[in-house]
Amino acid sequence: MDQAIKSNPTEVLDSQQMTALLVRVSKERDKQAFACLFQHFAPRVKSYIFKLGSDEAMAEELAQQTLLQVWRKAHLFDDSKAAASTWIFRIARNLRLDLIRKEKHFEYDDHDLTQIEDESDSPEKHLDRMQHTAIVREAVSQLPPEQAEIVHLSFYEGLSHGDIAERLDLPLGTVKSRMRLAFKRVKDSIGGTL
Repeated sequence: MDQAIKSNPTEVLDSQQMTALLVRVSKERDKQAFACLFQHFAPRVKSYIFKLGSDEAMAEELAQQTLLQVWRKAHLFDDSKAAASTWIFRIARNLRLDLIRKEKHFEYDDHDLTQIEDESDSPEKHLDRMQHTAIVREAVSQLPPEQAEIVHLSFYEGLSHGDIAERLDLPLGTVKSRMRLAFKRVKDSIGGTL
């Protein structure tokens, strides 16, 4: 029997053995090597998922899904980038995160009017927002033209600092410096009015 495959399933695998087994699964689709990995990792992955806050049933399910992914995606394992155990536990963690994301998206009935929230502002909030907008707009209009242009490109056109530097043919540091100066002037101009 190959040295990498333990004859005693309760025996703990070391890092080199884990890597050798995973490489055999990857290159040869070796079922015996996979069985050894499964015996070693299934309880450990289950415990890991359980410690992250999943219930027992979910931890069991995710452990099985993790090892199924190990079988399916063994060809993607690169022992120069990560240890076998790191790679396997990363799969488990990612599966758990995917599950949590799916649980956050819930179904609702489009025709249930109790689920519809009134998103319109009260007249007071609307007036308050308009006043703040006018104050900020006035402060921005007082900026030197080169600073006002950068603020406009950033906030009204949604360009990044790098895109602004490219469009205006300016060094990135100059764009950032002008943006900082503009913020300081607007802040000083507004003072305690907001």
